[in-house]
Amino acid sequence: MFGIVRPCSHRLGEGLKTQWMAHLCGLCLALRGDHGQFARVVTNYDGLLISVLTEAQAERATGGRRTAGPCPLRGMRTASVAQGEGARLAAAVSLVLASAKVRDHVADGDGLLARKPVAIAARRVAASWGKAGARTGTAVGFDTAVLVDAVDRQVGIEALAGPGTPLLTVTEPTETATAAAFSYTAVLAGRPGNAAPLAEAGRLFGRLAHLLDAVEDRETDAASGAWNPLAATGTSLTEARRLADDALHGIRLALREAEFTDGRLAHVLLVHELGRSVDRAIWTSGCGHAEDGSHGPHGSLGSSGSGRLLDAPGSAVLLGPEGSFGPPQHGGNPYTGGGNPFGGGPSFPPPGPGKRGFWAGCAAAVGLCCTCKMCCADQYEGPWSRKKREGCLNDCDCNCCEACQCCECCSCCDCGL
Repeated sequence: MFGIVRPCSHRLGEGLKTQWMAHLCGLCLALRGDHGQFARVVTNYDGLLISVLTEAQAERATGGRRTAGPCPLRGMRTASVAQGEGARLAAAVSLVLASAKVRDHVADGDGLLARKPVAIAARRVAASWGKAGARTGTAVGFDTAVLVDAVDRQVGIEALAGPGTPLLTVTEPTETATAAAFSYTAVLAGRPGNAAPLAEAGRLFGRLAHLLDAVEDRETDAASGAWNPLAATGTSLTEARRLADDALHGIRLALREAEFTDGRLAHVLLVHELGRSVDRAIWTSGCGHAEDGSHGPHGSLGSSGSGRLLDAPGSAVLLGPEGSFGPPQHGGNPYTGGGNPFGGGPSFPPPGPGKRGFWAGCAAAVGLCCTCKMCCADQYEGPWSRKKREGCLNDCDCNCCEACQCCECCSCCDCGL
């Protein structure tokens, strides 16, 4: 699973969580149905937004859902899943962009892809996915050539970029590709008037996807010597945050101009959860209430003095209200964790167990998948790193929100969320 919009099931509530899972499973099954079992590995959280937007605009009719059989990733339970042209468009876009991502990793020589035999195999898989995505796109009337063209132009733009190059020049191909995909959902749903605002929302979403990926990879790219948009163009984290905030605001305005039959899930994902994704990547997250009860920029940062962005070569650090500091922790609280019984200073978790070897990790990964722990467990041990992780359906950073109820209202619209 990859993507920048990773909603918390506690915030979604039971109804929207069920809808979200229907689209996630629908994308996975559309990939399997058209392209075989192996294609399911490109299932991602952002790709399902295409399916969500298509259904949000469509008139209610039968045939949008079907009951899928038991699946290990659902704990061998059946489920109602999305089907139809929206899911197939999401599958086509996911395949083409996954193909581009693999080729990019091969070009950078990341990890095992630095080995020639592995790189050759990866190129063949990427080419296969690109062709498969083009076939599915054609089947629903979408020309994936615009996606392929954007990927090809990205390589040339990155080769020419340097200090002083505007970051938006580098993100433009991604913006163009996502704008085309978002816009076509209006065609599938029979709402041509939505094409322009959704193209704008897609363009800005593509900008955020590229930007947040660059921020999250900044340290690893620096360590490995890989190309990174922020380092190559000399863009600071402060400027990256400004561009992200502008994109979030633009998406919110664009969605207001579109007409939806039921846009609740689309709104929650593209406004609320996307804002939290920005906070996770570029600003350490905390509660969204200031002392006067008002919300911070995206419902996660207030003005009480307990959250400041430090644009340093390392990662962002959260300063406490009295100047103490520590590494960011899960849930936005730097003061939890073992190590310092007296408080007031950094706390460090105890060292974890040693890493597994490649083959032992593969065996552990198979076991985790077959027992559904990666998806449904509250906590499991990473197959290779052996670090403690949470199941993707239990990933929650809203402990503070549950305490102060700051997620109960939406100040950016009249949706009642």
